Amino acid sequence: MAKLVINSYDEFAAHLGEVLGASDWLEVDQERINLFADATLDHQWIHVDVERAKEESQFHSTIAHGYLTLSLIPYLWDQIIEVNNIKMLVNYGMDKMKFGQPVITGSKVRLVTTLHSIQNLRGIAKTEIAFKIEIEGQRKPALEGIASFLYYFN
Repeated sequence: MAKLVINSYDEFAAHLGEVLGASDWLEVDQERINLFADATLDHQWIHVDVERAKEESQFHSTIAHGYLTLSLIPYLWDQIIEVNNIKMLVNYGMDKMKFGQPVITGSKVRLVTTLHSIQNLRGIAKTEIAFKIEIEGQRKPALEGIASFLYYFN
């Protein structure tokens, strides 16, 4: 699916209720998990101790931090949509966020989004984007919820 290009509030609003797109698949490897553990100081063995996870984990592997999965949204979102004519974009919040299942190391994930709602707040577009981070080959998503963004159009 090609990247969606938006130039105005009205163009954005025209996609209400529609799937905006899906990102490319991204492999979540051990190096990425280790770097995230270092950045967040979360070195729980289920994420970073490969040998122990093989023996003691029900997944027989390390798994990505849930917040690592969440933190991939901006990168994957950028593959789906390009919004022009804005001064600023602000993350406003997350609602109904739920982790469905862990991302096992080496799995590939992608972001799928739908425009859930949009409001014009005195020239600021408040969008609510329903999202799912899917795991390749799995029915149940790793993460789903609604992300709110404020787009300050010129």
